[in-house]
Amino acid sequence: METPVLDLPAPVAARLRRPGWRDPRLLVGVVLVAASVALGSWAVGAAQRTVPVWVARDVLAPGDTLRASDLVVADVRLGVAGDDYLRADGDLPQDRVVLRTVGAGELVPAGAVGSADALDVRPVAVPLENPPSRDLVAGAAVDVWWTPAEADAPAAAQEQGAVTPEPRQLASALTVAEVSAPDGGFGPGGGRTVHVLVPVDELPGVLGALAGDGVVDLVPVPGSGA
Repeated sequence: METPVLDLPAPVAARLRRPGWRDPRLLVGVVLVAASVALGSWAVGAAQRTVPVWVARDVLAPGDTLRASDLVVADVRLGVAGDDYLRADGDLPQDRVVLRTVGAGELVPAGAVGSADALDVRPVAVPLENPPSRDLVAGAAVDVWWTPAEADAPAAAQEQGAVTPEPRQLASALTVAEVSAPDGGFGPGGGRTVHVLVPVDELPGVLGALAGDGVVDLVPVPGSGA
C-alpha cells in the first residue's frame, strides 16, 4: 500500500522590514547620539574656558584682612573646580580674613577666607635673643622652644655643677605672620620680633614663657618657608 504524499505549499522566506523614521528604537538611538555629542562638546568647552581668579601677591597669613591690594587677578582654566577658588569676576568679599596660610602666587581657595570669628589662633610677638635663621620668614612654620634661666634648674643639677637647663618645646608648627626689625636695630637677634600665630589653647604656655626668665627660640620647620 502506497503512503499518501501530502502536497504542502513551499515555505515563504520572511522579509526584514526597514525601520521607518517613526520606529521608537531609531528615535531612541538618535537621541542618545545627539546627547553624547552635546555632552562631549560641553566638556571640551568647559575644560578650555578660562575664569578670572584672585591670586595672592605675597604670603597671606591667618588673620590678614582680605584686601584687593594684596591680590592680583589671573585667568586660569579650572574646569569643574572653578567654585573651589575665589573668583574675581564679582565683588571682593568684605569684612573677611584669611583663615589659613596662602602662599605667594597661590590661587586663593574659597575655603581659606571667612569671618574673623572662625579664627582659632592669636598673634603673639616673640622677641629674638639669638640671630634668626634665614628660613624664618612670613608663612613659614616654626616650633617654639623655651630654655629656662639657670636659676630655674633643679637643685640636684645645680649641686652637681650641671646648671644648664633643659630646653622644652612649647608648641609645634606655628605659622609666622610677620618678621619685623627696627631700622638700624642692633644687639642680640638684631632687634627682630617675630609674630607667630598661637592656637588659643596653647596661649598660656607660650605667654608664660615669654613673661618669665629664660629664652624663647623659634626653630623653623624645614621646607615650610620655601
